[in-house]
Amino acid sequence: MNTNLKINIRPTTVSDVPLIFKFIKELAKYENLEDHITATEEIIKESLFGKKQYAETLIVEADSKPAGFVLFFHNFSTFLGKPGIYIEDLYIKEEFRGMGIGRTIFEYLSNLAKERNCGRIDWVVLDWNPARKFYEKMGAVPVDEWLIYRLTGDKIDELSKNYQFNLEQKN
Repeated sequence: MNTNLKINIRPTTVSDVPLIFKFIKELAKYENLEDHITATEEIIKESLFGKKQYAETLIVEADSKPAGFVLFFHNFSTFLGKPGIYIEDLYIKEEFRGMGIGRTIFEYLSNLAKERNCGRIDWVVLDWNPARKFYEKMGAVPVDEWLIYRLTGDKIDELSKNYQFNLEQKN
């Protein structure tokens, strides 16, 4: 770990959208998921800085150079009766990995979670990702008894149409 590295974490501004989008594409490449990206810079701009802001982003700088980013939003635990932080994306450029930046990001987010009275911080990681060792060393535990389910595109459209049809039939 490079202890002389000056790490700065800052909230993003609309002028950071090209950098955020660049990091999203780099993360997708690292995860072998480049073909899954349908977002554009404009979509990211509207989603993060538009009328309704769906997530928050932070840029991580190391010695004043962009080193990575984290995108997160609030979820809610009915069991805890508290909000949580859900990390959607956490990306550190390869040349900055292993320098303490990841831990600094989690320290920052943990402090933010305490300020916002959050009960937990959640994220998912691909099963082959070597960052799993780092997460577990930091004290995070895998939640093996839970599975992730997802609805996308056509299935959302189909269910939505069925709902609308059923509403019309009842009226």
